[in-house]
Order: sequence, then structure tokens, then C-alpha cells
Amino acid sequence: MIRRIFSAAASLALGLVVASPALGYWEFGHQTVAEIAMANIKPRTRAHVLALLRRSTLLDTPTCPAATPAEASVWPDCVKTLGARFKNTFSWHYTDIEICAPFDLKSACKDGNCAYAQIEKDVALLKSGKGSPKQRLTALVFLIHLVGDIHQPLHSSDNHDAGGNKVSAAYGIYAPPHFNLHSIWDGTLAERAITSGPSLIRRYPPAVKRKLQAGTVADWTRQSWEIAKRDVYPSVMGDKACGDEPSHVTIDEPTIEKEVPIARLQVERGGLRLAKLLDEALG
Repeated sequence: MIRRIFSAAASLALGLVVASPALGYWEFGHQTVAEIAMANIKPRTRAHVLALLRRSTLLDTPTCPAATPAEASVWPDCVKTLGARFKNTFSWHYTDIEICAPFDLKSACKDGNCAYAQIEKDVALLKSGKGSPKQRLTALVFLIHLVGDIHQPLHSSDNHDAGGNKVSAAYGIYAPPHFNLHSIWDGTLAERAITSGPSLIRRYPPAVKRKLQAGTVADWTRQSWEIAKRDVYPSVMGDKACGDEPSHVTIDEPTIEKEVPIARLQVERGGLRLAKLLDEALG
């Protein structure tokens, strides 16, 4: 019998979120990344972040609030439901890098409309001190969100399956309609990982921060791609790194237990690396 998969709270959140297929990394993952960052940024950075978010009405999205870091972390997914106004941002949430070929970030993002490029653009705008308050606020909320996205391995990789979205999947005995491999890494696995062990939302020692924050946005994107190639896809393809996938896969309990530490570390990395970028941009 499968062990406890979710706490009651996580199960409730899952039930609410499954009905919203436009979401990425679901609320729990993004909010946790944001809260880790807020617990580890400099006081000056925190003041600047909160000052910008206090002007969230400038975004003119009353059904998608962004007045707090937690709200801001899911705002870019929420606005996907608002129609054509934000359609041009949909591709910003991922970088489709082929796992069956050498890592090639430039080709995967040749037009700049990918997560990697948008993160660098947002940091540059905030760091410059230029732009209108609305432009700076928009850059901030996308930065908070997209750093979370690039740490979900299937947002930085592809096996001709839209990052696992085309692979029907079951998470143990849990298999709602339209559930897929991407959904598992976005939500169910992330929620189990976050709730397994001590809270990830805490002040980290300087040595730990330096270790996990090392590298650039490109390095972090490559790391997620490597995790997808080394762990995510082989876990459902009989240890093969790439190739044809089955149309339906089941993530069993031994596989879940193997992947939980990986998913947990990615959330932790995402939060601390977001803190690094916020300090660089606003600190």
C-alpha cells in the first residue's frame, strides 16, 4: 500500500489546482520558492520588493492579485486566464531544450521568448533603475515566478512531448483525467517533496547559500536539463535517456521516493537563487 502521499492541506490544494490546467509548478511550489527567497534576501532588498508590490494595482489585474510575494509568485500563471492580453508571455515559462541532443541553450531560445532569457531581462531592468513603476513591477513578478519555473526540470527540457505534457501519467494510484508527467513534477511530486522533512522556508547559513547559489541562470537551466535527462525521463523509460516514450506511465512508490529528494533540492535551489538575483537587482 502506498504510504502517505500528501498532508490533508496539500491534498486540498491539489484538488483545487488540478482544475486549473494553465498553472505551472502550481501554487505550492512557486510560493515556497518565493518565501525561501524572502527569508534570505538583504533587508534593503526586502524593502524594495515590498515597496514595488504595494503598487500591484498598477498591473490592472484585479482577479490576479500580486500584493505579496506569495501572490506575485503565481501571478504570471493566473494572468494566462485573462485572454489575449498576456498571450505573448506564455512561452516565457519554459525553455524547450532537446534531451536527445547536446545542450544548446542558444538554439532553444533564439527569439528570446523563453524563461532563461526573460529572467536575465527582468534582472537587467530592475538593476538599471530605469523603466516605469509598472514595468519594474511586472519585471519583479515575472522574475519571482520564472526562477521557480526553471527549477522544475520539465520546464527546461523536452523529448518531443511538450516537456512531458503529452505523456499521460498516474502518480501511484492517483490518476485523474488529463494528468500527465509534467503535472506530476509541477504539482504532486513537488508538494510531497516540500512537505517531506523540515520546512524549507528558513534562513540558510552563508556557506549553504554560497554553495547552492553558485552559477548563472544559464548554468541553472543546464542543471535542470541534466536532471531531466538523467533522472526524470529515465524513471519512466526503462533507464533510457531519450527516445520514444510510452503513451501512459505510472510513477510507482519506489520511483516517487527516489525523486522526492531531487524535487526538494530543486525547490531549495530555486528559492536561494531567487534571493541571489533579487539582491543583485534591488539590493
